[in-house]
Amino acid sequence: MSLPYRPNVGIALFNAQGFVFAGRSHSAGPEIVLPGFEWQMPQGGIDPDEDIVVAARRELEEETGVTQAALLAVTEEWWSYDFPPYDGPWHKLAAFRGQRQRWVAFRFSGDERAMDIGKPNGDEPPEFSEWRWRPLADMPGLIVPFKRPVYEKVVQAFAAFASPIIGEGRSR
Repeated sequence: MSLPYRPNVGIALFNAQGFVFAGRSHSAGPEIVLPGFEWQMPQGGIDPDEDIVVAARRELEEETGVTQAALLAVTEEWWSYDFPPYDGPWHKLAAFRGQRQRWVAFRFSGDERAMDIGKPNGDEPPEFSEWRWRPLADMPGLIVPFKRPVYEKVVQAFAAFASPIIGEGRSR
């Protein structure tokens, strides 16, 4: 019997300059991080019967401390990736073949000083060791190869939000 995919939500958090939040991740069980491919956007599991946007806001706050973000878009399709072979110690993700994701785009509307990537989430360590704003189009080249096809779809789906805004939402 094949293992199931874990329902998951990915978050593209854009700033006013059109860049996305990228966090430097560490290896987390089957989600192996390779040198040079440590950067990713926030993501996390969806609880049973949890709304996609509610899950995205919860994960965004858990991983970054961000609570001020305007909803831009939600993908309709689920995109999946398989975990690479894993023979390490037990991990909660080891019960899954990979993850199937829907993605949510937000525009950050808060103060960057309020971002907090260093707080643990329950019994789990912080998701990221550092963060920065990156061009959306660069993200597929910064992520581990097994997630790259999903990130390429995210770039296509959310390209319209990767432009600077000024004042009342006017493009530069």
